[in-house]
Amino acid sequence: MFARCWMGGLMVCAIAMTTVPVWSAEELQSLWPNGAPGKVGDEPGDKPGLWVYPAAKDNNSGTAVVVCPGGGYGIHAVDHEGTQVARWLNSIGVSAYVLKYRLAPRYKHPAPLQDVQRAIQHVRAHAEQLGVNPKRIGVMGFSAGGHLASTCATHFVEAKADATDPVEKVSSRPDFAVLCYAVISMTEPFGHSGSKRNLLGENADPELAKFLSSELQVTPQTPPTFLFHTGEDTGVPVENSLAFYAACRKHKVPAELHVYQFGPHGVGLAPGDPALFTWKDRLHDWLRNSSLLADVKRSAVKGMIVVNGNPLKWGQVRFASTPFQPVAFAMVRNGAYNIDAAHGPSLGTNTVEVIDMGDVAPAPTVVDSVELNTRGIVLNVTDGANVFDLDIKK
Repeated sequence: MFARCWMGGLMVCAIAMTTVPVWSAEELQSLWPNGAPGKVGDEPGDKPGLWVYPAAKDNNSGTAVVVCPGGGYGIHAVDHEGTQVARWLNSIGVSAYVLKYRLAPRYKHPAPLQDVQRAIQHVRAHAEQLGVNPKRIGVMGFSAGGHLASTCATHFVEAKADATDPVEKVSSRPDFAVLCYAVISMTEPFGHSGSKRNLLGENADPELAKFLSSELQVTPQTPPTFLFHTGEDTGVPVENSLAFYAACRKHKVPAELHVYQFGPHGVGLAPGDPALFTWKDRLHDWLRNSSLLADVKRSAVKGMIVVNGNPLKWGQVRFASTPFQPVAFAMVRNGAYNIDAAHGPSLGTNTVEVIDMGDVAPAPTVVDSVELNTRGIVLNVTDGANVFDLDIKK
């Protein structure tokens, strides 16, 4: 049944998308051709691997994500936390690699961690063949799969330059992490007891439990992280995500957290909830504005914006390039705006949008915020400081 679920979804995917010829989405790509370390047999459950969902050639950012479905380390929630997620990632130009990792009761730690580390290394080592940028490979996980993704983001296998296996010549450190209603702690009461039992056994070594409590393992080397959770989640309480986010803040790791008040555990993409459904759009925004969908060099911009001969009193301006490039945004006050290089637009051609927000005087504004007519204004951003003065006619 497990194979049929995967194969059915993947065969549809292979027909609908342009694939890289050397990789077939209709079969499992083995992570350990000579057998996984510590294998106990030769059954399907002993053979971790990846199902490949490549982005279409005409919509490929070069970014890739290894997706870890949840299931308490006892099953794989392969559909709503695997296949469906992979197809959505394809829609925004990201190639997806859904991980079949080893499970309890047949396997405990370190087998799942070995599998996800090897998955990152596998994609990175074959990046050229896969059409992937080796510096933009992330890990994503849901529930217990989120715990696996968080351990991948906090425990790395270093590259071995002298390794005979080419996969071992590259690091397992992901370039970013996405943690969705993730199990984080193996020590706090808000952790998930079932996942802990399946991963560590009935009488877990306290030191090992700390080692695999990801909120305790964050360092400045932890990659940028996006998290989402719901306040009503009783299966895996939101305190898991709050603890990881707080650890990221403590160690100055770039992170973004979205907590929705309503919603149960295990929602996947949440297609039935018009509010919770938006979490994936926030993820898309984060990936784009974190320069994770393109190789980006940004520059500082500043200038004056005049509307009908008068400085724009209170407004906003944004610069946008290709769909994969980040958006640069700034407030405008008395006509002036200024964006530093870290947040500035990408080099090259940019379109401009300007919003008139009215005034900040202690009196009612005459009109609501309105987008001004900037059609036809195209600016070329160059390396170094840029000054763009805009004269807009209403």
